[in-house]
Amino acid sequence: MDGTHATTNASSPSRDTTYAVNSELTLERYSSTIFQSLRRTDQRKWAHAYLQGLLVTTGKKSVRRLATSISRDPSVVQSLRQFVSLSPWDFDEVMEELTRWVKAHRPEPVWSISRAVLPKRGDRSVGVNRYFDPSSGRTLNCQLGLGSFLSVGGSQLPVDWCLHLSTAWTQDPERRREARIPESEQYQPLWAHALRLVDRLSARTGSTSSVVLVDMSDEPDVGHLLHGLSRRRRDFVVAVPPHLAVLPAGESAPAPVSARTLLAAQSLERAVVPLPGGKQRATHLQTSLVHLTGGSQGSSPGAPYRLFTEVVPARTPVPLWLTSLVHSTLADTGSIAALYPGTMDAIDSMEQDIGLLDFEGRSFPGWYHHMALVSAAYTYRRLHERTAAPSHHTARRVP
Repeated sequence: MDGTHATTNASSPSRDTTYAVNSELTLERYSSTIFQSLRRTDQRKWAHAYLQGLLVTTGKKSVRRLATSISRDPSVVQSLRQFVSLSPWDFDEVMEELTRWVKAHRPEPVWSISRAVLPKRGDRSVGVNRYFDPSSGRTLNCQLGLGSFLSVGGSQLPVDWCLHLSTAWTQDPERRREARIPESEQYQPLWAHALRLVDRLSARTGSTSSVVLVDMSDEPDVGHLLHGLSRRRRDFVVAVPPHLAVLPAGESAPAPVSARTLLAAQSLERAVVPLPGGKQRATHLQTSLVHLTGGSQGSSPGAPYRLFTEVVPARTPVPLWLTSLVHSTLADTGSIAALYPGTMDAIDSMEQDIGLLDFEGRSFPGWYHHMALVSAAYTYRRLHERTAAPSHHTARRVP
């Protein structure tokens, strides 16, 4: 990623590609397009084999099980392991091609960013650390990835990833060397990774109007993300911590108050929120116009933002959302926030069905290679749904 994965000097295949949008697409054609940036024929062959294995293997997607699902040749195990962990190919180029593929299917103008918590045993896998997982309420030994997703027909499709590296990894030369972490990779907080994903997706798509949707409800420095998005003139819907200090708009000298306290004092407003798949939900929301704190003393408070939350009878915590879309209706902004559970469902589906959790390698390049392959497999399944277990004849043809 970001040029850190070595590539060969051979010329790239032609990029004059017509992106198929029909559901009858073969896996061979899809694979040859998504992985056309791989320089060597054998790399593209093993990319297709690994992709096929992810789609047809049931249960745990270990390299050995992938190989067994697609071939009876015992050498395939080592070849797949070599391809994903050691072969020099560029994650960015593959994900750029995947982004083009998804974009051809006319995604919604919303970029969803979400984290993937990948539990690991031991401390050798790159980036593994002790992290608190808000969804489970537990502290886990895991890798922490942040992914960006595009929405097509109610499906959230992954088009980029960042691996969070703690200072325990970035400041340890021996760990860096063993995991093959590039010099350019240094510690960044989650909000900085989110901005990094936004910048990369902006460069790939050229879109200036897509709205960023992200849950940062446990990020103490969420203000850096909010100001960063504002500087980029990027509209957003961001779940913020309940204790975030905001300034009520419309008051001559407002005093800071927590987001939760301010919303709790607001009256209910009824809204009919459009949901993915053409459905609707009647609900009640609390909302208030606010300014962010952090400006210089005596300066103008800047543009207002809308703080809102849904009021539901369940006891489970409900996100508090902050958005720059102050001129949109509550129903419209609520419909954007309603896309976020679909992103979490996509990550869960990749864990359960596509092998997101099953990478056995330990290196930085290998992690990104696996994430690219899993993302490509999941996107094919969601858009084309034609995967079936290969026949023995097909399996034997895999070298």
